Amino acid sequence: MQPPYGGYMPPAPEAGLAATAGEPIDPAVVKLAEKDAVVEALKTIHDPEIPVNIYDLGLIYDVAMSDDGNVAIAMTLTAPACPVAGEMPQWVADAAAGVEGVGKVEVELVWDPPWNLELMSDEAKVALDMW
Repeated sequence: MQPPYGGYMPPAPEAGLAATAGEPIDPAVVKLAEKDAVVEALKTIHDPEIPVNIYDLGLIYDVAMSDDGNVAIAMTLTAPACPVAGEMPQWVADAAAGVEGVGKVEVELVWDPPWNLELMSDEAKVALDMW
C-alpha cells in the first residue's frame, strides 16, 4: 500500500521480544535495583517527535522485576510505523540495564491494547497542552 503523498511508510514491527540487554547478576553479591530506579531510567528516553518521555507518554505498559534482578518490560509505540520503531525497544533495554542492580533485561513490543492519548500521564498532557 502506497502511503499518502508518496512518502515511505516502514512496515510495522512484529509484536514479541524486541530487545535485550544486560547480564544475569548474583543477587547474593549485588543489591537489586528497585522498580522506581528502573522507571526513572526509562523517563530519560524521549520520543524524538514528542517532547515528553516515553513513560509519561504511556508507552511502557509493564515493568516486572524478578527476584534475581532480571527485568521484563512490555511496551508499545505511538504508531506501528513510528520512525524509531526498530530502535526504541533497544533504547529501553539499554536504559534499564544501565541501572545498578539490574540483571538481564527483556523488552517485549506489544500492540494490544493499542496506544491512545488516555494512556498519557497528567504531566504529559499538561506538557503537550492537551489538558
